[in-house]
Amino acid sequence: MSVPQSTIAIIYDYDQTLSPNYMQEEAIFPHFGINGKQFWQRCGELVQKHGYEHELAYMKALLDYLDLDRPTNAQLRELGAKLSFFPGIPEMFQEFNTGLLSPEHDAHGITLEHYIVSSGIKELIVGSRIEPYVRKIFGCEYAEDADGRITFPKRVISHTQKTQFLFRINKGMLDLSQDVNDHMPGDMRPIPFQNMIYVGDGPTDVPCFTVMKQTGGRAIAVYNPQDATRVSFKKCYQLIAHADRVRHIAPADYRPGSHLRLILEEMITEIADSIVERRRSDLEAVTVRAPKH
Repeated sequence: MSVPQSTIAIIYDYDQTLSPNYMQEEAIFPHFGINGKQFWQRCGELVQKHGYEHELAYMKALLDYLDLDRPTNAQLRELGAKLSFFPGIPEMFQEFNTGLLSPEHDAHGITLEHYIVSSGIKELIVGSRIEPYVRKIFGCEYAEDADGRITFPKRVISHTQKTQFLFRINKGMLDLSQDVNDHMPGDMRPIPFQNMIYVGDGPTDVPCFTVMKQTGGRAIAVYNPQDATRVSFKKCYQLIAHADRVRHIAPADYRPGSHLRLILEEMITEIADSIVERRRSDLEAVTVRAPKH
């Protein structure tokens, strides 16, 4: 017994991948009057002087800064409406649903799903304009106290922990109560790694880029073409020219006809064609030809 394995998954990082801005700076800092420079300096102190992990540092610093003004998770979702995106997002998600896959692909039941795996705050992304188009959003989360205010980190996703969620998508274990370490035969996994595309922006995505490379998946590193310092581009250049982590880099422009959009569409088409070819080969292998007279 096996599963169809006819789903293609695109998995995105968030900050600097789908959006040119850090979500905290765009949605939370202006609303609560937080000085961004001082905030990130405080996070740096927690990491360098007190040994905090980067993600725990920003989550703690946020609680410290908000203090008595701590919002609820529902309020964080409302603030998520302020998030902005690179050109072509969220329109691309809808456009991919119409006309990208061929009638033959459709006949084989091939579908496309989008996922986000972020070290940012999940509730902000859930409240944004892209949520309706995404199958599942994984991100850092806060628990709430008796009054409903955020009180303690409930889930933290570091850049190394992101790979866990690639395996969750691979195995269809999207419910976090499921143990992703449970054994599952390859032909029972709904989305094989060769059906995946990972889109990220730099060093924090290296573990995911590595998993994609080792398992036959595809990966793209994107950079902000409006970054006059060229830091964004240089991160991607290092990944392709020196670290050998990805085969493709592109400006973060998701509009039709852009370099990134062309790469994504070609990858999706290649994967869909490979699914069709695999189906044909499997059918041929189990077909017993009738005897010829």
